Amino acid sequence: MTSHVSGARSGATVRSSERAGLGSGWVVFAGVMMIFGGLMTLFAGIAAIAGDDLFVATRNYVFEFDLTGWGWIHLVMGVVITLAGAALFQGATWARVVGVGLAGLAMLANFLWIPYAPFWAFVLIAINAIVICALCTAPSPSER
Repeated sequence: MTSHVSGARSGATVRSSERAGLGSGWVVFAGVMMIFGGLMTLFAGIAAIAGDDLFVATRNYVFEFDLTGWGWIHLVMGVVITLAGAALFQGATWARVVGVGLAGLAMLANFLWIPYAPFWAFVLIAINAIVICALCTAPSPSER
């Protein structure tokens, strides 16, 4: 009888450790995706700054901005997103909050970037949506 009770307790321990692993797995996944998305954003910014002839913009787009300006915005945003993604590996709670905010801003910036690079803009919007989902569903360190 004693072994049955200890077995039930070890089962509960396994389930709680599985939950903790799932939470840390989501944070690691979000960190990897943030680094990947940040580097893609950074390279898009470099490409926009390096040559205005590389991108073809749709005419009469409502949110039309200077391509070089967008390049600098993407360059800075890519660096910050990459650094915040790397901070997630340190287990910093502030990095989760900043990550959600940056992913939201990146989604908005990529929505405005659609006329210049539609495919990559949609890819980055999807990546940032997944990052937000992963960071919001992962349990906090106190729940682990």
